[in-house]
Amino acid sequence: MNNLNPSLVILAAGMASRYGGAKQTESFGPSGETIMEYSIFDAIKAGFDKVVFIIREEFAESFKAVMEPKLQGKVKTEYVYQSLDQFRNGRALPVGRVKPYGTQHALLCCKDVLDAPFAVINADDFYGFDAFKKAYEFLTEAVQDGKYACLGYQLKNTLSEHGAVTRGEIKVDEVGYITGITERKEIFKRDGKAFRVSEGDELEMDLLTPVSMNFFCFTPSFVRWSEGEYDKFLDQHDGDLKSEFLIPEVVDKLIGAGEGVVSLVKTEARWFGVTFKEDAEIVRAELEQLTSGGEYPKNLWA
Repeated sequence: MNNLNPSLVILAAGMASRYGGAKQTESFGPSGETIMEYSIFDAIKAGFDKVVFIIREEFAESFKAVMEPKLQGKVKTEYVYQSLDQFRNGRALPVGRVKPYGTQHALLCCKDVLDAPFAVINADDFYGFDAFKKAYEFLTEAVQDGKYACLGYQLKNTLSEHGAVTRGEIKVDEVGYITGITERKEIFKRDGKAFRVSEGDELEMDLLTPVSMNFFCFTPSFVRWSEGEYDKFLDQHDGDLKSEFLIPEVVDKLIGAGEGVVSLVKTEARWFGVTFKEDAEIVRAELEQLTSGGEYPKNLWA
């Protein structure tokens, strides 16, 4: 049993290159809510009492102007800035590098503010209350250093109608521990089936394949452990201006190195998100439907 109340860490520093805009702060809900506000609402309902936002400093002022008035008095907030120069140990930045170094690098930037078990999610994904309820249960009842969890969604419920997406394909053993997470970077839907592209070939995937949507449960020790892995990553990939240090890939390394176990926590919650601009109207329609069905109030913070 963990006596520390868990935090929610929200990854909101990405550049949204495929989307073409600041989707983290775009309005999607009936009263102008961002997608992440639904995650925060569900997290508070599940028992979380602190949110850590990982953002880029250049849009901090506009980000806080959107979020702070809504969340004041509802939940504790903290802000961490992800920047390219952090954790480089004296290495010069590659000329021309603009893209942030990825989701696990963002978590590294939180190293000094994480003092309790935490869940981490994307800002632009809708995860559903059941996922936060199960994450909170794991973080208060089962988590410990070296014993973590990943919320797993069915592949069929995570595909976009408007282009290829990246998903972490999860493999599990007979007792429910994840044996590996493989980042599949070009998965698309066609004629009701799912395919991934590998070396130019299209390979069909089972629609029920469990996939990671970047919803994990950790303790701060995982973040500290990953710092050494980031050094190795920079040694190998720093010259690639688009290389990213990603949470699922680091989890895969942790498992492979025998440094911990990661449980697959299945959720029946609905998932949807915005990868492409065309996804936006689908998300708005989904949220309108959930609101009219009584699952959420018309104004989350009224």
